[in-house]
Amino acid sequence: MSLRSLLFVIVFGALAAFVAVNWAELARPATLSLLFAEVQAPAGLVMLGFVAAVAAAFLIHVVYLLMSGLLETRRHGKELQTQRQLADQAEASRFTELRGFLEAEFARVATRESERDAALRARLDEAERRLQTAIEQQGDSLAAAVGELAERVERPRGA
Repeated sequence: MSLRSLLFVIVFGALAAFVAVNWAELARPATLSLLFAEVQAPAGLVMLGFVAAVAAAFLIHVVYLLMSGLLETRRHGKELQTQRQLADQAEASRFTELRGFLEAEFARVATRESERDAALRARLDEAERRLQTAIEQQGDSLAAAVGELAERVERPRGA
């Protein structure tokens, strides 16, 4: 039980005890003026009735405030849920957009890589062809030099 509820129970318990102990005095008739007429009624019970009416009015007001707060909380909860759904949808669309961007970027990188690979292969083929040509030319020169040497060796020195 909260402190406020405990205080409420204590105050109204004390009021009930006060009324029970002083019931005879509270129920004694007295002449009461209503500004336009005079009435014979127990003054204590009239005051007790006013206290009960004010307490009931405050209780009704508290219940009204609690209910309006609950309704407002419920409305905010629904709005929050709607906003959360919108945010989730926006996030999902951003993920979809990001996926599309990444796929396009990966495709572009793969295309660029295959172009570079093809250019590198072409350069390697060209270098291989040039090397082969150079080797053949040197081979021909070497063969000519070996042939010339062989002729010199076969010819007599004096001849």
